[in-house]
Amino acid sequence: MLEIQGLTKAYGKYKAADGVSFAVGNGEIGILLGPNGAGKSTVIKSIAGLLRYQGRISVKGLDARSIGAKKAFAYVPELPVMYEALTVREHIDFIVHAYHLQVTEDEIRQLLGRFELLDKQDKLGNELSKGMMQKVSICCALIIHPDVILLDEPMVGLDPAAIKELKQVILELKEEGATILISTHMLEMVKELWDIMFVLDKGHVIASYRKSDVKEEDLEELFFHVTDAEHEKEEE
Repeated sequence: MLEIQGLTKAYGKYKAADGVSFAVGNGEIGILLGPNGAGKSTVIKSIAGLLRYQGRISVKGLDARSIGAKKAFAYVPELPVMYEALTVREHIDFIVHAYHLQVTEDEIRQLLGRFELLDKQDKLGNELSKGMMQKVSICCALIIHPDVILLDEPMVGLDPAAIKELKQVILELKEEGATILISTHMLEMVKELWDIMFVLDKGHVIASYRKSDVKEEDLEELFFHVTDAEHEKEEE
């Protein structure tokens, strides 16, 4: 489970996140949506441990800053960064050793095969396209078998086959009871995945919806309805 309670991050007098609270349960896929400047990146980076903040973020009931939480958490950033001098396979091996994982060669090969990286294992980080870097980043996150995973715009730069495979992996994680949070503006890509949606605007969660409650309503319509209503309220 992932819980955010009263998350606040200020830059001087400007609050990029102002008392943000939400939760995604075990076996749930949460979607974090927001227009430019909504504070989405601030929330994401805070969850991932890249920013200092006020409030509480917990992973499986543990403070997100704790070693126990970090071992259970995986993060796929929007802009993957590779070690230039490491090969694709060495990136995976690095994660395996860093997390003291007990994984077999077959598990690694199967994961690389799912994302068409088997024949790219010996390529260096500085030889990879953005799409391949994204695939490596996804594999590095998945190899730890995370209980909680945050994916920031995970489908940007991926080819159709990789998008299809990633969607299948996300659904498998859900079935295994993992907690998944996806930050995206590509609503069409996640319309069949989500369980709960959080709409962020000007540093606040202005609405949340459960798919089971909104029935056949379109995800895009919900998003624009609530953000347009919020902006109209401000103009009055």
